[in-house]
Amino acid sequence: MKKITILLFIVLAFISCSKKTTWNINEFGAKADGKTVNTLAIQQAIDACSEAGGGTVTIEGGTYISGTILLKDNVNLHVAENSTLMASINPNDFYSIDPFIDATGQYRGQCLVGAADVENISITGKGIIDGQGKMFTPANAKKTLKELGLTEKKEDFSSLIAKDNKYVNKNIRYSNRPFLVRLVRVTNSKLKDITLRQPAAWTLHFFQCNTFEVDGIKIYSKANRNNDGIDIDSSTNGIIKNSLVNSDDDAICFKSTSPLATKNVIVQNCKLSSGWGAIKFGTESMGNFEDITVKDCHIFDTRGGGIKILSADGANAKNILIDNIDMVDVEMPIFIRLCERRLTYRGAEQLPTGSITNVTISNIKAVSRKKEDLRMFPTVGFYFSGTPNHKLGTINLENIDITLPGGGTEEHTKVVVPENITEYPEFTKLGITPAYGMYARHISNLATKNISFKVTSKDAREEIITDNVNGK
Repeated sequence: MKKITILLFIVLAFISCSKKTTWNINEFGAKADGKTVNTLAIQQAIDACSEAGGGTVTIEGGTYISGTILLKDNVNLHVAENSTLMASINPNDFYSIDPFIDATGQYRGQCLVGAADVENISITGKGIIDGQGKMFTPANAKKTLKELGLTEKKEDFSSLIAKDNKYVNKNIRYSNRPFLVRLVRVTNSKLKDITLRQPAAWTLHFFQCNTFEVDGIKIYSKANRNNDGIDIDSSTNGIIKNSLVNSDDDAICFKSTSPLATKNVIVQNCKLSSGWGAIKFGTESMGNFEDITVKDCHIFDTRGGGIKILSADGANAKNILIDNIDMVDVEMPIFIRLCERRLTYRGAEQLPTGSITNVTISNIKAVSRKKEDLRMFPTVGFYFSGTPNHKLGTINLENIDITLPGGGTEEHTKVVVPENITEYPEFTKLGITPAYGMYARHISNLATKNISFKVTSKDAREEIITDNVNGK
């Protein structure tokens, strides 16, 4: 009997000394009824986990509604298979972390899942995080607030407006559209296996983050406007791999809405579909883009640019490698643009015009969309332009095969492409070119090897036109 008592004491002592590593949000009163707003319960679970030294907060067993929740140090948010973390439809359930105004003039910063100034966090699991983006159109948000008997809470953003006001259409407006996941100044973060769906704005935003990994996630973002897939913004030392991104706006976008660089990032083995740019640099581009590699990716069903490299606001884009990319049904295979917009963000001082150099694009096969599916017809394979006073630097193109729909007429051969040196850097703004294969101007060093253009119907335009390129 004495031995049994001693053994029981040892077992109880072991249990009492064992460190808790998992917190289920149900323990804090969360309800998976698809109606209860569980923001407080989920946040309490996260806080308890972090305060205990870290571990896993689990969301499982149904659909949980929530407003903004913030991850803390050493917390893994795990959404189990067949479970959903879903955004509340009440705009007032969300608040901003480190707000800013983007290039379109919209106030940004609200999010469903956020983190700021923390380290060692992750979001994992085969469940879903859903933003209910359709409910955050201006009309639907207004309708929801009326039905709830609430007035819209607006944060003061007057101090964030750039003095030069070079936003698109000079239209500055409050946007009550939360991002799905927003990580700000986070060190060591990871997203694994999770499905991110239907945000009201951007899906996954890394801002001034260091050391991040995205592996095997799925993004579906077609519920609202400006709904990018993954935005790497003034962030460093990251890898994005084995993921599927299907977005109505940019799929994977390198940005810099601060003067800090985006650098040392690898994107590999991803499948990308976009309504505007599958692989894009810019347009928000104050900090540099340095040492970035995109390789072994498949781009499909992209009504916009397959590869876009843009510097508009002072970024020096350099040491960029894009290799082994297959594109099918892509409107503009490769677009590179340096311009002099010089928009500012977050109160930063205006920067001088940037540069684009040491760019290598190799082993590309692209088939354009049918002409009836193009925003700009007739299209062109390569569209490269600096400005008269700021040339593109070294651009290397090798082993590229492009198939285009043709359709250019004699009238199109007479087109004069505008300079538009301070305008939004989009190929639709510059317009149709007098060449169907490559239109290139204002470049210091353009090198091409084994480049092929094919057209599926007659095109009266020249295959290649260069202007102010390689000293000619």
